[in-house]
Amino acid sequence: MSAFYIIIAILIFSILIAVHEWGHFISAKLLGVQVNEFSIGMGPALFKRQRGETLYSLRALPIGGYCAMEGEAEESDNPRSLTEQPFWKKFIIFVAGSFMNFFLGFLIVLLLFTQAQAYNVPVIDSLMTGFPQELQGENGLMPGDRLVKINGENIYIYSDVALLLSRGEGKNYDLVIDRGGKTVVLNDFPLARREYVVDGETAMKFGLVFGYEEATPLGRLKQAWFNSVDFVRMVRMGLTDVITGAASVNSLSGPVGIVTAISDVGEQSASALDAFYSIAYLMSLIAVNLAVVNMLPFPALDGGRILYAAVASVITVFTRRKPNPKIEAYVNMAGFALLILLIVFVTYSDITKLAS
Repeated sequence: MSAFYIIIAILIFSILIAVHEWGHFISAKLLGVQVNEFSIGMGPALFKRQRGETLYSLRALPIGGYCAMEGEAEESDNPRSLTEQPFWKKFIIFVAGSFMNFFLGFLIVLLLFTQAQAYNVPVIDSLMTGFPQELQGENGLMPGDRLVKINGENIYIYSDVALLLSRGEGKNYDLVIDRGGKTVVLNDFPLARREYVVDGETAMKFGLVFGYEEATPLGRLKQAWFNSVDFVRMVRMGLTDVITGAASVNSLSGPVGIVTAISDVGEQSASALDAFYSIAYLMSLIAVNLAVVNMLPFPALDGGRILYAAVASVITVFTRRKPNPKIEAYVNMAGFALLILLIVFVTYSDITKLAS
């Protein structure tokens, strides 16, 4: 792992956090909430400038940032404090950070797709020689079939086919196919890896050859959107696998794991331009990951703050009294402590995997 890619990773983290906090900042400003400080970075201040009610600062450690709103960390009877705002305003402010991360991820993918002249699509172009005859034809698969779903999961982009087939390895599949505008359902379809000859060599394949489409402006936009939506699903699948035990907690990655992935992608690329494209794509995936994880209903995360604000609003309606703001502070501190413990565990796991 070279120092160059460590610096690249730090820059990526800094950009993602800055964009996230800017989402909170701009939405708070637009909704009339007082912002006391907007900071890029943590630790000692390298630069400060007061403009109106807000202090803008650049700090020494490029490991975070924050948007400090009035009443967010202490009690305040200021009518423009965060605690005095209705639920809908809090909801927008808390969601804005994740929205900006998702939008950034989408924008990066869209920019990458502007270079594409064509891209693969989940439409069967042909079946490999030796593909079982009993799996072909009107009651099986045919050239021209567009795969729509595999085991209930939508096929957004071409790479979804390999992902979803690999998750069902060893089992039959429930397929939904678009065949010339007609929906065909193939339940319990026995598609499996078999030996096929590819370029003179034997390889284990599913026997499907997929086609491609010429890139158009609208097509590039759709591909970028579906890639971004697919990133969200990948996060959901990963978390579900960990919760259900299908994947180990050790499969989670933290900062060290992400830096390692960036370094591997860069060093394995054939050229500097390929490395740039690959790292940019990985950055978009991280951005969407950050957006989704922040929306989880866990204390200290934006999703947890939305949940608390919703519960507090309901309590206020029925009791006509606002909950003590110290309760939220205690809940968030407890959640933050648990997140730190999780980060420490994941970092230790990443270092162990790196060492081995």
